[in-house]
Amino acid sequence: GGLLVLPAAPALLNIKTDKKYHNALKNADIALFDSGYLCLLLRMFKGVTVKKFSGFIFFKEFLNSLKNEKNAKILLVEPSKKQLNTNKNFLNSKKIDNFFQYVAPLYRKENIRDYKLLKKIKKIKPKYVIINLGGGVQEVLGSYLKNNINFKVSIICSGAAISFFTREQAPITDYLDKIYLGWLIRIIFNPFVFLPRYLSAFRLIFIIKRL
Repeated sequence: GGLLVLPAAPALLNIKTDKKYHNALKNADIALFDSGYLCLLLRMFKGVTVKKFSGFIFFKEFLNSLKNEKNAKILLVEPSKKQLNTNKNFLNSKKIDNFFQYVAPLYRKENIRDYKLLKKIKKIKPKYVIINLGGGVQEVLGSYLKNNINFKVSIICSGAAISFFTREQAPITDYLDKIYLGWLIRIIFNPFVFLPRYLSAFRLIFIIKRL
């Protein structure tokens, strides 16, 4: 049980100004270096080498582990009805059927809490809660759930990781992930969305230099 986060580089830009996001990361039981982009910046500007464990690899191994946990209940928190249907079809194709889904409302940044979701979790009592929302929101929601659930559950903030497997995100391979170029493939796959996002994240250099 506990809270696992995989913070992405663009979301980490707000770590100094968004106290709720910062506190949510500190409240996590496990935080993994998901961002190859961040790892490259740390190596280039601080001479610090860290080992990445991306959302892509994590979700791949998580799916494999479910083969030995056929009775484990899973609740997926989805960003939209469209995503719910896409993920449902994908999990069914993998012969994973002991899962539930919940479409999250549009949360207000200043008040990320969800009594309806909390009630659903307490009723279902899943082993895993997979939050497929954007960075900066999912971590705060995950922290809120952790603080308000009194039974053992693993809350995993894996964001868009499942979309690499449903093919809604860039077609990343094990090799591209291994050489820390997943971010570049995402830009090539959808430049209008990801190029501005990663150019903005380049400002992480100034945060890193202050460390």
